[in-house]
Amino acid sequence: MDPRVASFHQQSAKVLEHLHAEYAKLQTGRANAAIVDHVLVDAYGQKQELRSVAGVSVQDARSLVIQPWDREILSQVEAALNELDLGTSPVNDGVVIRINLPPMTEDRRKEMTKVVQKLAEEARISIRQQRQAVHDKLKAEENDEDQRYTLLEQLEKGVKEANEKIDESRKKKEGEIMTV
Repeated sequence: MDPRVASFHQQSAKVLEHLHAEYAKLQTGRANAAIVDHVLVDAYGQKQELRSVAGVSVQDARSLVIQPWDREILSQVEAALNELDLGTSPVNDGVVIRINLPPMTEDRRKEMTKVVQKLAEEARISIRQQRQAVHDKLKAEENDEDQRYTLLEQLEKGVKEANEKIDESRKKKEGEIMTV
């Protein structure tokens, strides 16, 4: 495979990976540690991700338990979690912080579906940008017209596959969100 087309495939894989990471952060009907993993905690004089200063576990379908490795930063972790819009407040018992996620309302589900669609569209835009960069490079660098045509066909096939994966992922996430 041509290295220019191969670089497109690598970039599209990164876009899909990023999209899945963003989807994991969204609250569906069930508790998921990824909802809070990305929260930045002001600990030890710098901002750090929650997962690097605390353990996050799922207690049941609607509860998360966050246990900081160091009890001294419990209040900073609680403050960071308070800034997150989960529809509930974290409960600090002096050892761990518990988050009881409320059941999702129909309005919240519809709002989350819109976020999923927005993230999918951003991924499609990124794929188009990657495609354009490789397309321009092929047109400028490839002198053999038949070879250029073949490479552009491969590129378009890769774009189509990436967009299908994005749509498949979007539909799956929407299904998770709308399931009561």
